[in-house]
Amino acid sequence: MIKWHKDIIEDIARRKAVIFIGAGVSKNSANNTGLRPKDWREFLEHASAQTSKKRLVDRLIKNADYLTACELIRRDLGRDDFNTLVRAEFLTPEFSPADIHTHIFNLDSRIVATPNFDKIYDVYAENASKGTISTKTYYDDDVADLIRRPEPIILKIHGTISAADKLIFSRRDYSKARTDFRNFYLVLDALAITHTFIFIGCGPHDPDIRMLLEDYNYRFLLNKKHFIISPKNSSKQEVLSIIEETMNLKTILYDPKNYHAELTESLGELVQLVEAKRLELAETLKW
Repeated sequence: MIKWHKDIIEDIARRKAVIFIGAGVSKNSANNTGLRPKDWREFLEHASAQTSKKRLVDRLIKNADYLTACELIRRDLGRDDFNTLVRAEFLTPEFSPADIHTHIFNLDSRIVATPNFDKIYDVYAENASKGTISTKTYYDDDVADLIRRPEPIILKIHGTISAADKLIFSRRDYSKARTDFRNFYLVLDALAITHTFIFIGCGPHDPDIRMLLEDYNYRFLLNKKHFIISPKNSSKQEVLSIIEETMNLKTILYDPKNYHAELTESLGELVQLVEAKRLELAETLKW
């Protein structure tokens, strides 16, 4: 089981944390045929087979240049076929939520952010909260307003499969979004200063995450670290040390066997630890 850092427990209990969930969380879901959502690399490999530039795209994927690979795939397939492909992979399979989604919801964090296109957590949280959670994307005008209000919010930082034309998926998408929707990224910057980010099921290689945390790290050298919950052996120790140093992250490792069962079980335990801490805070009134 994961030994949870006291700052994680404390900051979630005080609702001073942003729970940041990635494709690894969605991987716990399946549909009624047992199909699980693809991660970024798996989707690109699947899409590459449908293009006329497979050899070039495969080489880019092998070199982990996913942004350029996606740009080539989209241009080769064209807007209609690409959007059909994306929806077929992330919407129409009808993925069901898993226990990990329940645990994340029960942490009762006011802000949950995700780069995931799928709607697995969104739909689960909206139903479990009886519609009291707002889901907002990078292109919505009222994100800053809702961040300051007391109601919970889900931030879809790369868009949602419901609006496939607005997904941030390729090199051009990232560049355009940071120019056209600069205010949204200012909100994320502010959250990185005032809240503890806890990354679950996502790596540190997303361009938005890297830019956000590297900028935060060098502007505020003496600030608290954010946390990333990562499977053992996902990165070499030397690489991990560089990532932690340049992105102001503290890594918490777990055993990924049996579809990351240890992570799910540990999150269930974290829910109990957070609830106990909130009872303690309620008694002492030291909010």
